[in-house]
Amino acid sequence: MTDTRISWHDYLNRRMLICVFLGFTSGLPLFILLSLLQAWLAKSGLNIKALGLFALLMFPYTWKFVWSPLMDRFHFGRMGRRRGWMLLTQVGLFLGIGSMGMLDPATQLGMIAVLASVVAFLSASQDIVIDAYRREILSDDELGLGSAIHVNAYKLSGMVPGALSLVLADLMPWQSVFWITAAFMLPGLLCTLAIKEPVVYGVPPRNLREAVLLPFQEFIKRGGWGSALWVLGFIFLYKLGDSMATALATKFYIDLGFSMTQIGVVSKTTSLWASVAGGVVGGIWMIRLGINRALWVFGVVQAVTILGFAWLAQIGASTAVLAVVIGAEAFGVGLGTAAFVAYIMRETDPRYTATQYALFTSLAAVPRTFVNSSVGYIVAEVGWFHFFVLCFVLALPGMLMLFKIAPWNPVARTTTDAV
Repeated sequence: MTDTRISWHDYLNRRMLICVFLGFTSGLPLFILLSLLQAWLAKSGLNIKALGLFALLMFPYTWKFVWSPLMDRFHFGRMGRRRGWMLLTQVGLFLGIGSMGMLDPATQLGMIAVLASVVAFLSASQDIVIDAYRREILSDDELGLGSAIHVNAYKLSGMVPGALSLVLADLMPWQSVFWITAAFMLPGLLCTLAIKEPVVYGVPPRNLREAVLLPFQEFIKRGGWGSALWVLGFIFLYKLGDSMATALATKFYIDLGFSMTQIGVVSKTTSLWASVAGGVVGGIWMIRLGINRALWVFGVVQAVTILGFAWLAQIGASTAVLAVVIGAEAFGVGLGTAAFVAYIMRETDPRYTATQYALFTSLAAVPRTFVNSSVGYIVAEVGWFHFFVLCFVLALPGMLMLFKIAPWNPVARTTTDAV
């Protein structure tokens, strides 16, 4: 891939601003499910094993590639394919998130699970169309920086359910907290109404059969089945350890003895800004390193900082140590995520944006959905310290695959260089 220098003014154009708004509204529902829902149920008395099983409710993030061809094929009149699907999912998310807080965890846990599944489905569907829109409005030279900005805005949205909402939970009923949190979907919805439909790359699918088959055929033919399996295996493993380590983070902090306000103000805020800093540094540094070398360097930092959680488990409820450990780990994750998202974007053929990107990100979500559902059982058996050591070990296989997937000194690329 050509090493094109990109100046700071590229951060300030209209396309990058769109990445900020859509990145924020893309991340908000996920963090509501991971942070706010988890805290709500934990405070209501739900045990750790049941909390772990709630990860299974987010299966749409893993299977979203199944219905992604529908979003490539069908449109909504003048709203177009991308804007129409965005508007539909965002309205549904606003209503679903707000309504969830009106239920009682003590007597309506089943209904909460159903509504959480609906929110997850709408969130995954929104991700499909936002990712496709972003790929279609960014030029090839803007992919790295645009991905970093999107990731940072995505992380920034975690401050609402992971910090603000937790602080509000100490001051007002949960019902009010959920509706206030849902209101943060509105800026993204207004952005959807204000932006223009992107120019269609090539010929859009003429029927549903083409929308389903062509993206998968192109991916397999690109380098054969062997190459495709290596790519898919890497996407699954690269962030496995990190994903498991943070699966029940809120429960971990509560077990150590931190108050909800401490978790919201110290832990979540530190995590947010450290992750954003990592994403910014990663986006800029990646211009010089290239995507391949960034995956190596950033991946090492991402893996090593997981061990900080094991240290925190030994130290106990120290606010200073909490800030240092969470900040270091989040910075490493910010670096790793910037490189990882840029890699996925590079492997996506812009002719089949929604379906291929959904396939890759669905696979990346497998650990968060299915593997993370076992986290509660693992912690119950081995304790927090040994669990975090295990997470570090599980981060290594993905790093080892870099010898094949992204060698330090890459040879000339063929198909994906044109992407």
